[in-house]
Amino acid sequence: MKKSDIGLVGLAVMGENLAINLESKGYRVSLYNRLHPHTPQVVDRFLASQGEAKRFYPTYSLAELVESLERPRKILLMIRAGEPVDETLAALLPLLSRGDIVIDGGNSDYRDTRRRQQTLREKGIYLVGCGISGGEEGALHGPSIMPGGDEAVAGEVLPLLQAIAARLDDGTPCCAWTGPDGSGHFVKTVHNGIEYGDMQLIAETYSLLRIKLKNDHEAMADTFEAWNRGVLESYLIGITAPILRYREEDGGYLIDRIADRARQKGTGKWSVEAALDSATPLSVTTQSVFARFLSDRAQERTRAHRLYPDIDPSPLLDLDVDDLHHALYAAKIMAYAQGFDLLYQTSVQYDWHLNLSTLATIWRKGCIIQSRFLREIATVYRQAGHYEPLLFNPYFREKISLCLPSWRRVVGAALSAGVALPALTAALTAFDGWRCAKSPANLIQAQRDYFGAHLYERVDAPEGVLFHTDWLRREPTHTPQSTQPD
Repeated sequence: MKKSDIGLVGLAVMGENLAINLESKGYRVSLYNRLHPHTPQVVDRFLASQGEAKRFYPTYSLAELVESLERPRKILLMIRAGEPVDETLAALLPLLSRGDIVIDGGNSDYRDTRRRQQTLREKGIYLVGCGISGGEEGALHGPSIMPGGDEAVAGEVLPLLQAIAARLDDGTPCCAWTGPDGSGHFVKTVHNGIEYGDMQLIAETYSLLRIKLKNDHEAMADTFEAWNRGVLESYLIGITAPILRYREEDGGYLIDRIADRARQKGTGKWSVEAALDSATPLSVTTQSVFARFLSDRAQERTRAHRLYPDIDPSPLLDLDVDDLHHALYAAKIMAYAQGFDLLYQTSVQYDWHLNLSTLATIWRKGCIIQSRFLREIATVYRQAGHYEPLLFNPYFREKISLCLPSWRRVVGAALSAGVALPALTAALTAFDGWRCAKSPANLIQAQRDYFGAHLYERVDAPEGVLFHTDWLRREPTHTPQSTQPD
């Protein structure tokens, strides 16, 4: 029997579409899906849907799957993150040989990936943490793919993954080796964190357009279509217009009948946790995660709405649609800037040496956050000799400066009208925080020293020299300290 090039475990929609994509590129694919009692065999159902003369090979146990593969064996897991991955790896481990490669293509927590890599490495097995973005269509026609792990197996894995990835107009595959360790899944985590922010910013802008355009769905859709032909061009802006236009059989707009409770699977939360671990401000993503939490508390929101009447919306009616465009554009830049800053800070923390230009490039096609200005971000980091936040780059400085008056008008009007804009406001506040040469943190540090003797630095002493004051004495005493504050 001819051996297969790769095995695929998990035939949900993403797994099915990746299998079809792999086979269409000339690879022989062995298939396995966990058996479920009293239900049709998923592998058989999938094969029946694909017709004859396809390079698929069905297997009905992990042992059969492993036996069907060329060495070094390559197995792609497309299963739910968490315990199912641990269980599958535990079952696979006794069946694999030294040098075999397992690719986890799910949305795994990068911290779990690091732990699993260490366990498998001790047995001579390689685990590649592989972020895959693009949804069902991307999986079928070409996603953005972010593999990471031991570079010794990059030569085995990259040709296969790049063959099925999306491609830029010049043929560049939207797939690159991110780095060592759990970097592949971490990059996907940050991608999803940016995605949370991007979606929330668009949703908040939609809420303002709904007021401004008196809930005229066609006018709102026209606006998003026009925006998608300019600097805001992106996958998420592009799908918003057809969503707003979609009508059900009775003529009603579907968007008005969708409950305003946004779900999540955890990657946004992991982005926030990574930001906390690396002391990196990530306010747009954080507020977007919190907004989803609050959206799920519909009964409490309804009660609060009854207790606190609406405010006059007239300040919003005075805004121009161009103001909303500029505010959204500037806030999106801020969301991406914070995401790339998190990539850099965590890369330093783990010594990963992430190439930010490469990451921006592979996100330009195939993934959910693909957008026109990722090309500019890729250019900035390719040309830079050292890392700086995007806000310091002349190109983005010019764009934000042009949009800033509108951004302030939009946020100010919304606050006056009582319309919640957590992400747009957080983005503006984060921007103002960056440009604040003198913050009020000196009072916070004084308070910490007052109640807990946590020490402080002085503007008239060298950085790193620490002081403590006995604040209850009439004549304060200042004691230089050589240790770091808590």
